[in-house]
Amino acid sequence: MEITELTVHELQEKIKNKKLTISEVTKAYVDRINEKENDVNCFITTLTDEASEKAKEIENKVNKGEIKSELAGIPIGIKDNICVKGVRTTCASKMLENFISPYDATVMERLNDENLVNLGKLNMDEFAMGASTEYSALAKTRNPWDLNKVPGGSSGGSAAAVAANLVPWALGSDTGGSIRQPAAFCGVVGLKPTYGLVSRYGLVAFASSLDQIGPITKDVKDSAMLLNILVGHDEKDTTSLDMPKVDYVASLKNDVKGLKIGIPRELYGEGINNEVKESLQKAIEKYKELGAEVEEFSLDIAEYALATYYIIACAEASSNLGRFDGIRYGYRTKNYENLEDMYKNSRSEAFGDEVKRRIILGTYVLSSGYYDAYYKKAQQVRTLVKKEFDKAFEKYDVILTPTSPTVAFEVGTRSNNPLEMYLADICTVSVNVAGLPGISVPCGVDSNGMPIGMQLIGNRFSEATLLNTAYTYEQATKFRENFKPTFKK
Repeated sequence: MEITELTVHELQEKIKNKKLTISEVTKAYVDRINEKENDVNCFITTLTDEASEKAKEIENKVNKGEIKSELAGIPIGIKDNICVKGVRTTCASKMLENFISPYDATVMERLNDENLVNLGKLNMDEFAMGASTEYSALAKTRNPWDLNKVPGGSSGGSAAAVAANLVPWALGSDTGGSIRQPAAFCGVVGLKPTYGLVSRYGLVAFASSLDQIGPITKDVKDSAMLLNILVGHDEKDTTSLDMPKVDYVASLKNDVKGLKIGIPRELYGEGINNEVKESLQKAIEKYKELGAEVEEFSLDIAEYALATYYIIACAEASSNLGRFDGIRYGYRTKNYENLEDMYKNSRSEAFGDEVKRRIILGTYVLSSGYYDAYYKKAQQVRTLVKKEFDKAFEKYDVILTPTSPTVAFEVGTRSNNPLEMYLADICTVSVNVAGLPGISVPCGVDSNGMPIGMQLIGNRFSEATLLNTAYTYEQATKFRENFKPTFKK
């Protein structure tokens, strides 16, 4: 097996046993990026030279006993809406194309404390608004399983990079499914943690009450390892929660006997592809074989979650993106005669169509005369969604759904149809609306060889249960051993 095909825990073991050096691991990934990046276009900014130098520096310190971290020297990729000091943070937008972050996000500080090696900043939908990574202004990422298909979004660059073995793991962000949906499309594992479990400080805001940073990895154990690094209270983030420390790797018991799994019938109805349904049914049967108790139930508020999500997300986007005015930082038009012209032209020229669409919608629902009818009502429905999930978790440990209604679709087939693109989030948005954790794991491929994702949803702060449920299924099915990206053209 090639070095770049190994999981992080396999790399860690080989480095520990002196079968690989840190420099050899980083060189393997740099070579892989040079070989495959032109096919998939995952990166906005590559840091391969810097990574090679950093790897040598860390290796020397490890050999001298100056660094004790067991993950020292492991490479990683970072979604390009997470601030990295001294490196471009573009959010895949013309607005921030030349912005150099003056500070590190809290998650980057935690990765640096473990001496991980940053291979670069990964592509995404502009300001994380999209479900295909086609709305990036700076790169067009392709799905490694089929280069004519999208990788999903908005963390499409992160998911595609992990699937294509350009990075061993990556950070993404999830506002309405932006970690889980691309993970499903690219046949990797994507975890959206409970809201407030991971600091958002240094994540460029799209919708502040929904955004959450999380890991995209090759397998569930890697996801647990990366989550161990990321979690923890942060005084710089007022939404960060001070929770007891949990070892998520230790929670992987490979046992689901007696676990109660709920199947919400509303998320298996019209609009869900038949092959997706078939794969999910096989996964359900596998859980029954493994000793879990599986039962159908009604989550009837789910049908309102999508509309609720888009009203709240767009309202918060309108507010958060108001700071990009052409004055303090970011793009400034050269075509203006007065201050009003400068504001209008800077924003018109630098924001893409999807970002403008969401700003307009958000401004509308917040405007006088419409606030009560839309935004206030959406917040009331949000409370109902939370209560509906609370009720479900009184009976079930985990809820099992499709991650996406379909597999990855052809490039260009939905980018001009916003409504169809929004419907790609129908299975994932309720998790963000309710502030819950959710994980997507591969559960098969369709007749064209494209991966299908299964979503597991847990109660707030039940990541340990969620990861073990995913891990037990993964160990029983061995997806990575049976299916690999083909780079089909």
